[in-house]
Amino acid sequence: MKYFVFVGWKVMSLRDLKNNMILCLLLSLVVATFSFSQQEADANEIKVGFVYLSSVEDAGWSYAHDLGRQSIEKMPNVKTSFVDSVMENEDTYIEAVLHQMAESGNKLIFATSFGYGNAVKKLSLQFPDVIFMHCSGNFKTRNVGTYFGRMYQARYLTGLVAGAMSKSNIIGYVAAFPIPEVIRGINAFALGAIKANPEAKIYVRWTKDWNDPMLEKVSANELIDLNADVLTQHQDSPATQMVANKRGVFSIGYNHDMSSYAPNAHLTAAIWDWSTVYKPIVKNVLKGKWKSEDIWWGLKKGLVDVAPFSPKVPEKVRKMVLRNKKDILSNKLSIFSGPIWDKQGNIRIPKGKQATDEEIWNMNWFIKGVVDNFSQR
Repeated sequence: MKYFVFVGWKVMSLRDLKNNMILCLLLSLVVATFSFSQQEADANEIKVGFVYLSSVEDAGWSYAHDLGRQSIEKMPNVKTSFVDSVMENEDTYIEAVLHQMAESGNKLIFATSFGYGNAVKKLSLQFPDVIFMHCSGNFKTRNVGTYFGRMYQARYLTGLVAGAMSKSNIIGYVAAFPIPEVIRGINAFALGAIKANPEAKIYVRWTKDWNDPMLEKVSANELIDLNADVLTQHQDSPATQMVANKRGVFSIGYNHDMSSYAPNAHLTAAIWDWSTVYKPIVKNVLKGKWKSEDIWWGLKKGLVDVAPFSPKVPEKVRKMVLRNKKDILSNKLSIFSGPIWDKQGNIRIPKGKQATDEEIWNMNWFIKGVVDNFSQR
């Protein structure tokens, strides 16, 4: 005898009902498995926050960092966010930004400017389970690490190009602040320029600002008026490149390839690839293997490099640069290797000696050939 039951408006046999119950059970198991997998994925997901000094549209420092952020955004189980235009030396505001990031569930926060140090130190104590990575920082704790790049290596290579391309023997350098980070870059650039052209002089014009396009343009024009026929910069905007392009001199960019801003002037650039450091840090955090350390990588890791050469750069100059790059990679060439004199004529690095990392990191003197006081030239 068959028995029937009504399910909603449909008549089902007990056998059909049994089959449907099994199907429903299987479906519920699939849903439960999916839900568990989703919960597990959510548990493994990491939120990563970035704090930038200037707008991500600055075409410079923050833009280069944001390219690195975009690279880790593509990684599985990684969600990123950023706050830009967070000025240095405004500790209360910086603290508020970092606090909001930590409260919002970011387990890893990249503070991309040295001036964020005080805020990082304070917030790292308030949020001991959050990892803070401080770019160019000078302290580390259980949950604070530092990272930076040996940009002076790329500066040296671009200096070779500048020295080889200069006819006036005067190369202009628009620079932000006379701090060790900037000074060692200028010195490395000057060493390269002088190696390619022993008569070269590097004229430095200080803006006392990381990103002020109008002031950068004024400084660039002043350097050209002093007969500089190649310009470079330690600034976050392409303003120097644009002036060089307008006035018919050569230029060398910084942070990333700036050739689109100066198609007739741009020779190459000293560039960052922050993805090379961001990716392994995020991977280590995801795996629970992160440890506090001081990262200072260079050409070998690909954190710094030179941009593609302009067709205006002769083949012999390209080969010279690539040969020197190869020597740096093989440790055959150490940029700050003696004898090196400062601009007052004092020996700073004796013959046969190499500057230590500590000496390079804290460099506060200029080599012979750098002119940052035009009244004494």
